[in-house]
Amino acid sequence: MNAALPHLREKASKLPLSPGVYLMKDKAGEVIYIGKAKQLKNRVSSYFANAGAHTGKTAKLVEKIRDFDFIVTFTELDALVLESSLIKQRRPKYNILLKDARGYNYVKVSGGKYPRLTYAHNADDKTAEYIGPYASGFTVRQSVADANRIFMLPSCSRKFPEEFNKSRPCLNYQIKRCAGICLGGVSEGEYRQRVKSAVNYIKGGSKESVRRLTAEMSEAAENLDFEKAARLRDQINAIKRVESVQSVQSSKTSDYDVVALAGSTNAAATVIKYRNGRLTDKESFYLGGGYGEEQTREEFLLEYYSGGGIPPEIYLDGEIENKELIAEYMSEKSGRKVSVTVPKRGGGLTSVMLAKSNAAEYLSLKTGRAAKEAAALEELAKLLGLPAPPEHIECYDISNIGESAKTGGMVVYRGGKPYGKGYRKFTVKEVAGLDDYACMREVVGRRLKRYVDGDEGFKPLPDLILLDGGKGHVSAVKEVLDGFKLDISLFGLVKDSKHKTRAIASSGGEIQIGANKGAFSLLSKIQEEVHRFSVAFTREKHKKGAFELTLTAVPGIGEAKAAALLKRFKTKAALKAAAVGELRETAKISEEKARELHDFIKENM
Repeated sequence: MNAALPHLREKASKLPLSPGVYLMKDKAGEVIYIGKAKQLKNRVSSYFANAGAHTGKTAKLVEKIRDFDFIVTFTELDALVLESSLIKQRRPKYNILLKDARGYNYVKVSGGKYPRLTYAHNADDKTAEYIGPYASGFTVRQSVADANRIFMLPSCSRKFPEEFNKSRPCLNYQIKRCAGICLGGVSEGEYRQRVKSAVNYIKGGSKESVRRLTAEMSEAAENLDFEKAARLRDQINAIKRVESVQSVQSSKTSDYDVVALAGSTNAAATVIKYRNGRLTDKESFYLGGGYGEEQTREEFLLEYYSGGGIPPEIYLDGEIENKELIAEYMSEKSGRKVSVTVPKRGGGLTSVMLAKSNAAEYLSLKTGRAAKEAAALEELAKLLGLPAPPEHIECYDISNIGESAKTGGMVVYRGGKPYGKGYRKFTVKEVAGLDDYACMREVVGRRLKRYVDGDEGFKPLPDLILLDGGKGHVSAVKEVLDGFKLDISLFGLVKDSKHKTRAIASSGGEIQIGANKGAFSLLSKIQEEVHRFSVAFTREKHKKGAFELTLTAVPGIGEAKAAALLKRFKTKAALKAAAVGELRETAKISEEKARELHDFIKENM
């Protein structure tokens, strides 16, 4: 707990109800977070009023704050402009910063007799020529790939002219994406002309290249150099084909950006740029722990567009609190009207889904979690109203075969995947009769008590507890959580008549999940897994109980001795194969009793 909270609450209570900017400081006096507020007093006080209720990055921030400063402004827009400026100057630790996200990107034209076109992140080869720098690595890589394909330049690792005719040409030659330089049939002069045309294509764009190549083709035809004219015609057609493929990315013809997020506890953002209706660029950023979806989205927008490059339209994958204010700020910054919208249908929504998919894939690379699981957990969090996607999920099921074997199974999912090391088995000990609710209470209660008692095997606590059962099971276990004073999200999984997951049970009723495909698939897998695990343990217990019951028919062999024998030998076959001495040592019985037991096993098992 932050010892400075009483002082901070008192100071915040004296702030004005005016728009402005606040600067949070740590114990060294360093500014660690800058924010804006429509009403300074209300916004700053919210950090300290109930600090224990914060989660994620906000909780970490509040724990570090020892003081704050503030600047009053005339309007909320003034506060937004000032906040953006101060963040750029101070680069506070807890604001979203894209300082390592962008670098310099170049088209590299290598030296030598047969130069190559490649993408480069640094211009550190003194023998090469560089085109750039460009802001986007995506654009550079795409341009290099298009240029090499159009002008049939090699993209392999072979060295020329050293490796002429050393091996068969690769697949690119067979599918007419390379002129087959490795065969030695393209002269050095012709090759350099191809490279020159490719460089012109990259520098001048497709229209300029088509104009230039058309003029060269006409000149070649007039000089009766029909072979050269045919080659130039093919290059012109290739440029047009590439342009045609790129144009189908969007039905819109305007310039716009699409911004989408993935994740919450750990977040990533993707910006896809469309210019003249064509997808021209994509950038992805890892944002780390966020403050919640809306705040993270808003902070990212302000940071990303702080350097300019604002298009007339920006599409978002979700709402932000200050959408109109942000649009006004962007319009003022760019000198023209900028709209910020959340599309609900049509091409805009399609573009948003593409950006969101890219953000999920990028997040999976950064966190080691598959994009499918990340999306399912995010969907589940929204469905259940959780503050963040649940990283650690536990699910419980009760299984029994009459009174002879009553058990509970606990399975664990981490990052949307089964975590076998966390699975636990429970034998129900305290419940008389077949009371499913009481069994569930006992199992979950014992698990939580093991945690409270400091058992390392039962750490950490889950973000979400799921029960194989309905509203009654949820109510029963809620009493246990309340008894331990633990605030853990709790829901039940309801099955249909075919034992398939149908809905989610809460203390207030049922939540339908059919329309949430990712969440539905994940919950179905969890419910099937906990059922499989608990039933397997029940059968194991029942089988073991039957063995024990058989062994206790031998005079002098009670439940404890029978259990010791089964613990060591485990199966009927192992018991039959056991020597008299092994039985005597395990059950701690006399030689005579061991022989009697040995004969009984041989005859009856």
